[in-house]
Amino acid sequence: MTTIDDVLQTVPEPAGADVRVDPVRYDHEGTPLLGVLAKDAAIAGRRPAVLVVHDWHGVNGHVEARVTMLARLGYVAFGADVYGEGVRPGDDTAAQVAGSFYQDLPLMRARVRAGLDRLLGDPDVDPARVVVMGYCFGGSAALELARTGADLVGAVSFHGGLLTHDPSDAAAIRAKLLVLTGASDPVVPDESVVAWEDEMRAAPEVDWQLVSYAGAMHAFAVPGTDAPDHGAQYQARADRRSWRALEVFLAEVFDEELAAL
Repeated sequence: MTTIDDVLQTVPEPAGADVRVDPVRYDHEGTPLLGVLAKDAAIAGRRPAVLVVHDWHGVNGHVEARVTMLARLGYVAFGADVYGEGVRPGDDTAAQVAGSFYQDLPLMRARVRAGLDRLLGDPDVDPARVVVMGYCFGGSAALELARTGADLVGAVSFHGGLLTHDPSDAAAIRAKLLVLTGASDPVVPDESVVAWEDEMRAAPEVDWQLVSYAGAMHAFAVPGTDAPDHGAQYQARADRRSWRALEVFLAEVFDEELAAL
């Protein structure tokens, strides 16, 4: 079975790099939050940054691995905490905790915004080149932040729920969007995909793309997920392809040299 460490090793630390991964405490309107920041201390000056939003289990080893991988690629990466310090639900309560935020989208958006503000406050971050991304719950949250009109160059959803809004606020989106979804994901069925695409089509100024991976269920990019009876299962092929799609997308929106990837 593929582990989080296996995935981490797909992006080796470059020679001469000094990638540091540290917990970071911050808050949102008095609620303590605990995120994780990764960056290469061997790189001088401001650089592009990526805000990573966790799945319904909260900030954990998977988030730490992803921010580390991004730091190894030369970015500043911050794993935001939407739930609050100490709120790290297991399988038995994760749906309830995540559901409370789906029922309060303004709070979800505000918590992700708090993470963005913490990232923007880092002296090594170029504020003009920031992307938000997330997994499952975090994918939905990343798209919700984009809907606020936040000054982002990109937003990426890995098997996130595709929420539609009536009245639509899609026209407020300033970021380019990359949606990576599973073709066999019962949590995000075809009708949800089409409804989301229709909403985006009605806002022609929004630059978006959607990639669907054959045979991939929900949580296809979270190692250790193995609940096919519930429509969720890790798939190494979709994980690999979606990470590659992310790398190309980041290079584009950050105006980097695509040929280097």
